[in-house]
Amino acid sequence: MRFNQGFISRSALGRIGAAGLALSLLAGGAVVAQSALTKVPSEVQPGDYKLDPEHGKITWSVDHLGFSTYVGQFVNVQAELKLDPANPSASTLTATIPLTDVASNSDGLNRHLQTADFFDTANHPVATFRSTRITVDADDRDEATVHGELTLRGVTRPVVMEVEFNQAGTTRGGYKAGFDGEATIKRSDFGINFGLPALGDEVKLHIEGEFVKAAG
Repeated sequence: MRFNQGFISRSALGRIGAAGLALSLLAGGAVVAQSALTKVPSEVQPGDYKLDPEHGKITWSVDHLGFSTYVGQFVNVQAELKLDPANPSASTLTATIPLTDVASNSDGLNRHLQTADFFDTANHPVATFRSTRITVDADDRDEATVHGELTLRGVTRPVVMEVEFNQAGTTRGGYKAGFDGEATIKRSDFGINFGLPALGDEVKLHIEGEFVKAAG
């Protein structure tokens, strides 16, 4: 296709060329950033990480009277990860879950969950987790088992979480490492007995987290 300079001036053609060059450079940068990502756990940068609250949440599900599986989320979770890819057993994870920030898609249920029937947030506004042992799967280095302690309503119980490493690398917001996790708890272990046994005791947890490495 030929441009008619009667319609497009030389200066306009110059601007078009400059814009094309800029787009090429941006595209090249995107390729570089993409190639810097890794799915190999041993290649992840060691150090101190904090959970990105906009890309971290806990989704819970529980049997609702045998009719359905009810699903909700905890948001605004705060977590810190000390990551040592060369020696994963030396890594540690701690988390604070604000029980007032629960999203169940029902305002009535959200309010009920704050009461003494469930979380009793007037006396126990947060739940906490701390890891006690981390072991990597010998057959799949992308997966690890995180043993830890969950404190809920003032009661501390052991919890085991199966974690899968997704990927790590530099992206918007800095250097990140992403994980997904699964765990199952019994709410009765923490003194939450409302509605038992009709309302499910077993609560399944799905954890999603993008951790940002601390600067420096």
